[in-house]
Amino acid sequence: KGEFRVPSIGNISFENPLLLGPMAGVTDSAFRTICRQEGAAGSYTEMVSAKALLYQDKKSRQLLFISPEEHPCGVQIFGSEPEVCAQAAQLALEISGADFVDINMGCPMPKITGNGEGSALMRNIPQAEKLIRAVRQAVQVPLTVKFRKGYEADEDTCVEFGRMAQACGVDAVCVHGRTRQQMYAGKSDLDAVLRVKEALSIPVIASGDMFTPEDAQRALQGGADFVMVARGAQGDPQVFRRMKRALEGFPPEKELTLSEKIALMDKHIALMCQRKGESRAMPEARKHILWYLKGVRGAKPFKLEFSHVNTLAEFRALCQKMEQQLG
Repeated sequence: KGEFRVPSIGNISFENPLLLGPMAGVTDSAFRTICRQEGAAGSYTEMVSAKALLYQDKKSRQLLFISPEEHPCGVQIFGSEPEVCAQAAQLALEISGADFVDINMGCPMPKITGNGEGSALMRNIPQAEKLIRAVRQAVQVPLTVKFRKGYEADEDTCVEFGRMAQACGVDAVCVHGRTRQQMYAGKSDLDAVLRVKEALSIPVIASGDMFTPEDAQRALQGGADFVMVARGAQGDPQVFRRMKRALEGFPPEKELTLSEKIALMDKHIALMCQRKGESRAMPEARKHILWYLKGVRGAKPFKLEFSHVNTLAEFRALCQKMEQQLG
């Protein structure tokens, strides 16, 4: 049986080093719950705008719902103004009951970076420092910061940025091994993440291209304290179970049969409906369904039908039809 060391983040301990990363429009409470059941040891809310939260935006508040079985779970905020982020962090904790706060300084999306938020802060270290210090002063819970390798292709500023964050009193950092310019293309540079680990004394979470048990093992054996799985969990919450088994030294399990896959998908979609109401959940569920069906032989004709389902009953009838024809 394999052994793995799991450090704590501040006063929070984790069962294993596998975390579900925050993804806008994807990692809602239902998905986080399913991933936790499959072996993820911690997760984050979707990214919430500090400004929108202070303006009492209803949608931002809804993103902060955390169910009792999800802890430890962090709330992720983004913004560029220190005072606004400090107040938003306090408010987010109040609304959500989260265990820790994460500041997003890694989002590469133009609508975020265009406002000087997300990974744009990697180009403005003095501003990033003020922001982290303000949030650190405002909250008593552990604080983490997520950032990238750098901004442009030739800017490798992650070690400098990590040192600054540690000096501001954060409890852990998460490093995505791509630059902002790369967005999600090309390969994530694990070496950049491990260089940050060498330079700091706080836990470092490795993010980027965590798709297989081998990816997770490589990062952890290289020195990372945790790995963050994001796109690797889309349509495949079981990735956590496979990674955990590998870390514990167990052989891989058999791949899911079609009916097992449908059962997992049904559990996920039903939970979405339960927590959000059918009319809101079903349109959001469509992308998850298509991710689950990726690589399922013969599923192509069903995908078009699934991308129009409006009710849980329709979804279940279609699942039954697909299972009869393909199972």
